[in-house]
Amino acid sequence: MKISYTQTFMFILMTLNMTIFINAQHTEKFKENWESINKVNATPDWFQDAKFGIYTHWGPVSEVFAGADPDKYYGGWHGMLMYQNGKLTKGKKTKPSSNYMHHKKKYGDPKKFGYKHIIEQFKPTAFNAKEWANLFALSGARFAGPVAMHHDNFAMWDSKATRWNSMNYGGIDPSAELKKEIEARGMKFMGSFHHAFTWKFFAPAHAYGGIKSKDYDLYTDPHELDSDIPSDRFYTEWWAKLKEFIDVYQPDLIWFDWWLENMTEESRLQFLAYYYNKGLEWNKEVAICYKESTFTEKTAIKDYERGRPNQPKKAAWLTDTSPGQWFYRPNAKFKTPNELIDILVDIVAKNGAMLLNVPPNPDGSIPEDMATLLKDMGAWLKVNGDAIYGTRPWTIFGEGPTRLPEGGHKVEKIKIAYTNTDIRFTKKSDKEIYAIVLDAPKDEIIIKSLTTQIGLLNSKIKNIQLLGSDEKIKWERNERGLVITVPKKLPTPYAHSFKITLEGYTENDIGGAVDAHVD
Repeated sequence: MKISYTQTFMFILMTLNMTIFINAQHTEKFKENWESINKVNATPDWFQDAKFGIYTHWGPVSEVFAGADPDKYYGGWHGMLMYQNGKLTKGKKTKPSSNYMHHKKKYGDPKKFGYKHIIEQFKPTAFNAKEWANLFALSGARFAGPVAMHHDNFAMWDSKATRWNSMNYGGIDPSAELKKEIEARGMKFMGSFHHAFTWKFFAPAHAYGGIKSKDYDLYTDPHELDSDIPSDRFYTEWWAKLKEFIDVYQPDLIWFDWWLENMTEESRLQFLAYYYNKGLEWNKEVAICYKESTFTEKTAIKDYERGRPNQPKKAAWLTDTSPGQWFYRPNAKFKTPNELIDILVDIVAKNGAMLLNVPPNPDGSIPEDMATLLKDMGAWLKVNGDAIYGTRPWTIFGEGPTRLPEGGHKVEKIKIAYTNTDIRFTKKSDKEIYAIVLDAPKDEIIIKSLTTQIGLLNSKIKNIQLLGSDEKIKWERNERGLVITVPKKLPTPYAHSFKITLEGYTENDIGGAVDAHVD
């Protein structure tokens, strides 16, 4: 049969229309209401697979503590604490903050040398996006990016929405440079936003005095210390900065600090719908992380600051933590790679991911101790990554004597040292599970959860392998548990991952002759 040109054209047109219709079905725009936003996939596969990310607390405030007394504690919120001279809080006896005393000694009276003057001195002379991205890749991170805007209302990008930005004061656009280098190394790009709290952050500056009306675009409109109701101008400017970053840098993940839960529901829904619709437009699944009650676990990923649940959660979640203080401090003391790796393993076993802070030096270089820490983590992940990346929680998260007594924010203040009887589990499939021993084992490892007396493992074990080792593993499974003879040589100085390959669970079909099943 001969097909005419017109028939061919009509067939192509119908196919094209059908394709457009099908695509439209899958890209229905989100509306600014919970019913619509609840339909989003809040935890895309790339996030659940990534497990480890990095962001950077760095900006004009980093310079404040250059040359400060390394043995003295200073709060991280310098733009807020620098104005607390002991006279701002009515009805209570207070004393000047250590930040106020340091600021006055280094710069003079905050009324004459305020936070805006700190911004004007920003000199990021050693920032190198390639070096940062190389280090992040070496660490094993799968997503990374800047703290785009902290509580101080300063944009770490070339912003047109605010004059208080890193191009006007510093001559750089770290967000643009980092996006290019991070994505070039196969990592997802993120930005974090903390500027909802700016309304509270700069209230002490107004109480202290010396703020000129032309600078309200930095300090916000004048308001009382206890005011929890931002002005209309605040909402407009908050959204303009956030929207600009989304439009220009197309981040895969937006992370929010606290206090956004105190802003209007309308402002939060506006963001959710806009960003998720942008993801549809860019043809990629984007992710949002939040604290407190800002969003819901159906619409975004819950974050725990320096904390984590003490049991697995059904929905994927995130921990944001830092090896030391959030911003630069002289002679900073950081957690050890062993501590951070154990925390990461515990997080992943409970369906979480880690967002680790890197606090650069004032000039934008990475402290040597921090670089070494990241390289050590990366070396461990290079050997043990199969037990971390792309995994999901197993039937139970772990066993052993050491665990968090409670879950939630700030639980890392509880000092925990894991032992060689603390074991965490992950899985790649129903035929591949991992048992990660959190300290160097001695003669034998007994995984009690896998005893023949408990029905957690209803499949035969085919093979056991220690990741990073070619040594044949000796093992047996009995009433004591899965008993593994410790190999002669361990491949890493930190946690040790045993891959357990299973036959897998199967059930017989009925099959056979009909009369065989008749009583």
